[in-house]
Amino acid sequence: MNPASTVRTAVSTSLLDDFSLEMTGKDVPKLEEARDSIPQGTRINVTFLGNEDLSMRLDAARAVKRLGFVPVPHISARRLGSRDDFERFLAGLHADGTSDNVFVVGGDPAHPEGPYADSLSLIDTGLLQEHGVRHVGISGYPEGHPAIDGTALWSALGDKHTALTAQSLEGGVITQFGFDVDPVLAWVAEVRRRGIGLPIRIGVPGPAGARRLMAYAARFGVGTSASVVRKYGFSLTNLMGTAGPDRFLRDLAAGHDPARHGELKIHFYTFGGLRATSEWAARFREESLA
Repeated sequence: MNPASTVRTAVSTSLLDDFSLEMTGKDVPKLEEARDSIPQGTRINVTFLGNEDLSMRLDAARAVKRLGFVPVPHISARRLGSRDDFERFLAGLHADGTSDNVFVVGGDPAHPEGPYADSLSLIDTGLLQEHGVRHVGISGYPEGHPAIDGTALWSALGDKHTALTAQSLEGGVITQFGFDVDPVLAWVAEVRRRGIGLPIRIGVPGPAGARRLMAYAARFGVGTSASVVRKYGFSLTNLMGTAGPDRFLRDLAAGHDPARHGELKIHFYTFGGLRATSEWAARFREESLA
């Protein structure tokens, strides 16, 4: 192996050090099934969906902790019906010892179900620190958002960074997934140019059926031109197979400049399942080091 190849291999495998995963409140049995393939201490985000209730969300965070992982419960601003709903969720997390890390997001509803219109409004309440939260994750959108213009997205990211700093809360960014490395790295470079030094986890879809990936991409406004998905590793004219992020991660490693982009880590959206994603990550590391 030549020196340049050795460096690329080291970078591509280091991207998978301390990767994070995502699950729903209903995925506890799947997490138990996958537990032996996931490194202990892995951060596992627990989504905040409209068809789940407080008990299910708290149970899921407890299960993540019980199985030896780090729970990162999501809090969806627009899905909270009241301040009391927010406080009850935080109080439940705190009582269970699962409130250290949370991820705040605006959420899917077009109109707020309660007093919180966006994730910044959750941070500004001051309730996070009161209930033991130490680290707050926020969203990043390298390819934009289907319902929010680019200027507003940049303003929101800067405002949340400022609010976290003012409240002495640790923070980090998790990006929406994509199929093209170029806009991701350009976005990260712009984040750094704007003076935002928060750690960034690049959202990557775990291995999944190509049709399923296309469905999620359409929902989240991710670019899916023929040239983009071909670069990623599958074709819009043949969606029968399974696509993994092998090429994406290798391209990300090749284009990653720590001096320009800072340290990057990976967050897997487990569209194809927790076990399939974690086993894929282990194989990718082994093959890259072989």
